This record gives sequence, C-alpha cells and structure tokens, in this order.
Amino acid sequence: MEIIKHIASLSEEGRLLAAAAERSGPGASVPTCPGWQIRHLLRHTGMVHRWAAEFITEGHTAYHPDSGEPDLDGGELLDWFRAGHRHLVRSLEAASADLECWTFLPAPSPLAFWARRQLHETTVHRVDAESALGGPLTTVGADRAVDGIDELLTGFHARPRSRVRSTVPRTLRVRAVDTDAVWTVRISDEPPRAVRTSVAGDGHGGTGPDGEGDTESDRVDCELSGTAEGLYLTLWNRLPLGAVTLRGDRSVARLWTDNSAVTW
Repeated sequence: MEIIKHIASLSEEGRLLAAAAERSGPGASVPTCPGWQIRHLLRHTGMVHRWAAEFITEGHTAYHPDSGEPDLDGGELLDWFRAGHRHLVRSLEAASADLECWTFLPAPSPLAFWARRQLHETTVHRVDAESALGGPLTTVGADRAVDGIDELLTGFHARPRSRVRSTVPRTLRVRAVDTDAVWTVRISDEPPRAVRTSVAGDGHGGTGPDGEGDTESDRVDCELSGTAEGLYLTLWNRLPLGAVTLRGDRSVARLWTDNSAVTW
C-alpha cells in the first residue's frame, strides 16, 4: 500500500510541477535554486525521471549514467517533461513487486526505493516551480513530510558523500510538533548518524537543547522544531531557518544549511 500511495502522490506532484512551470514561463527565476530558471528545473527533473524509469524498465543492476539534459525550451520542453513524468509513473505502476535493479539508499525493495525517491525528488522540485510564482505552496501532508525527513536524515546523509561534518562533535535534534517523530543527528568528522524516535520514546519529555532534564548522553547542541512540512522544506533548504523554531547553538543549524545540499 505504501508503494501505491507513493506512486499516486508522484503522479499528482508531477502534474502540479508542470502546471506551475507553464504558468510562470520558462524564463522565470527559481528563488529556491539560485541561478536556475524554470527551463533548467524542467530539464533537470525530466532527465532524472527518465534516468529512474530506465532502471525500472531495463533492470540495470549496476549504476547506469543518465542520458543528459535536452536542448529544448518553451512548449516543446514542457511536453517533453510531461511525457517523461507519465512514463516514470506508468513504469512504476507496471513493475513487478520483485523487481531487481540498482538503488543507492536502503529500502525494503528496489520498487519501494524508486517510488519513494522519485516522489520526494518531484515534491521538492514542485516546490521550486511554485516558488517561481511567488504565491502559496501546495501543502505537503505530515506523514509524507516525515517520510521525506527520514529519507534525508537517515538515508542521504548517512552516505560517505555527505558534507555535513564537524571536527568538534555536535548534536542536532529535529522535532516535528504535529507528529510524534523526533530525530537526533550526531555530527562528527564522519557521516552524520541520525536516529528516529518518538516523543513518547525519546526520553526527553519535551526538554530543550539546554540539557535541563536530559542525561549527559542525551544533551543536544541545537533543536529545530516545527510542523513536519516546515521541517521537511527547511532541511531541504527550500525554506529559511526562520520558518521553524530554533533553540540552542545557531551555528549547528548553519552547519546543516551550509553543507547539506544534495547535488547531482
């Protein structure tokens, strides 16, 4: 059921992205991706969709490079994006539950991985497309936002390529106040180690990063708290730190925002 929900949400997010891109026009600036215009966003996301679909349809069991971004613009580019997005969705819908192919994050199965990864890829870039319009963003539900935070903290930044490092060990807590989800992120000169617990099970009872009421091992240097959606978009650097509540050492939060960008 989780895979089915992810695919359905991916389908909707792609439609929303295309609609926002069409309204803003290919030359509109994307505030959340400095230096990008909508044309760059469509080329990149469309390329990723086709790249992902190829693993699903061809069953590549090792890394396979993408085919590059197209030299398209305007209505032609938008049509190309929509076609690639539809192909990705249909490929996921038609894939066997026992699909075997390459992945790059832990997941229950390759199909679960690609459905989840492309949902969050498309959601974040849909936010980028909507940011070019300057109006309100389409809401990301709390459950999906929690899933996206989990993928980012315990998946992407557990990899050796994460640049979130510190010679002095630091600890960041992330608390989604509209759910029971809490993450504790240990930052050192190794890749960050994030552990997810629940409010009932985190042993802190709502205490802050000043350590009052915590044991020595549980103390944190900084805490970010807010709605799951606010944290999701902030941790993906789509909203500023001011969108969530920060307590403790701001430099720890800046360590995250300055070094956490996931690049192609």
